[in-house]
Amino acid sequence: MVFLSLNLLVRSRGPDEFWRKRKIFKLAAHYYGRRRNCYTVAIRGVQKALIYCTQSRQLKKEDMKELREQRLEAATNEHGINFSILKEGLTRCNILLNRKSLADLAIWEPRSFKAIADIACARAKQDHFKATTNTQVPNSVIVRGLIK
Repeated sequence: MVFLSLNLLVRSRGPDEFWRKRKIFKLAAHYYGRRRNCYTVAIRGVQKALIYCTQSRQLKKEDMKELREQRLEAATNEHGINFSILKEGLTRCNILLNRKSLADLAIWEPRSFKAIADIACARAKQDHFKATTNTQVPNSVIVRGLIK
């Protein structure tokens, strides 16, 4: 297409406008009424939906973190220790597990988590960790020479 003047070039939007609108209409395809068909209304709805989507991803991460914390607290309380003792005992034994993997172990493999909790409790008791004054060393852990 040849433009004889600059005014005609500026006024001609061409295929770019079609594809830009099509992208918005595809995102608004499941909306009701004018939010689906009118471009100016659809673009507002799509922008709002994308904002909500971004915020929801952050909220989902926070919710999952809180859920893992609650699961770990419940699992450690079930074994008679608190999470700080568990974490300190594990770091002293060079067992480097993050909270996500510990929470997954607590839910899906409770016997493995119990073994890890027993090892951490025994190590904390052996090192005279202050918070372990009222806890007992589990019978399932042989302390001599295996932990250090």
